[in-house]
Amino acid sequence: MQVTTNAIVLSALKYGDSSLIVKAFTASDGLKSYLLKGVLSSKKGKLKAAYFQPLTQLEITAVHKNKGTLERMKEVKVRHPYKTIHADIVKNSLVLFLAEMLVNSIQEQEENKNLYAYLEHALLWLDNNEAIANFHILFLLNLCQYLGFYPESPKGTEAYFDLLEGQFIERPSLNPVLENDTLEYFKKFLGINFDTLLGIRVPKAQRESLVKTLILYFELHLHGFRKPKSLAVLNAVFD
Repeated sequence: MQVTTNAIVLSALKYGDSSLIVKAFTASDGLKSYLLKGVLSSKKGKLKAAYFQPLTQLEITAVHKNKGTLERMKEVKVRHPYKTIHADIVKNSLVLFLAEMLVNSIQEQEENKNLYAYLEHALLWLDNNEAIANFHILFLLNLCQYLGFYPESPKGTEAYFDLLEGQFIERPSLNPVLENDTLEYFKKFLGINFDTLLGIRVPKAQRESLVKTLILYFELHLHGFRKPKSLAVLNAVFD
């Protein structure tokens, strides 16, 4: 079946000498993988390798057989040309990290309008704003809502957050927990939107702790989740 749909590139891996295997989250069918034959060697074709940088937003025309095999992409155009994301080294590092997190997190091969709209909005916000040091923390925390394990709201007296149960508790459990200063910063990100980030300052040590905690949180709640390899690069950029 031929479809025209919006899509966000999650990864592009070289296949053979001249082809790419592209994973994309599509508005119409969720996660899809495409074989782009000869895209690295063709200069006149409709598909350009430059279109498939991580988290680029596209409009694609593709043939979906929906049999679990690699699909075929026929036409592509960039839907939202980014002004800063791929030119700014910090934003580019953020995008590489978040793309890897999304590849490891999104499994559904079905339409999810709310998740797609969230990703689209978040990436446009990143492209248009400069105060982005804590963007990835809120991005991942809000992503939990669409994946089904957003933290329960605190009641106000709890001193710990149980990462396995996803709830605030008054006494430590046998599960991994979040506590002390890192817990207080964690609470600042609950229930806010991206514009609120402009008023939140987090010390470097706590920021790194929060990101590691969120990765563990994903690992505890998503079967087969793999830790991102790009985290070290991200930490180096923020240094």
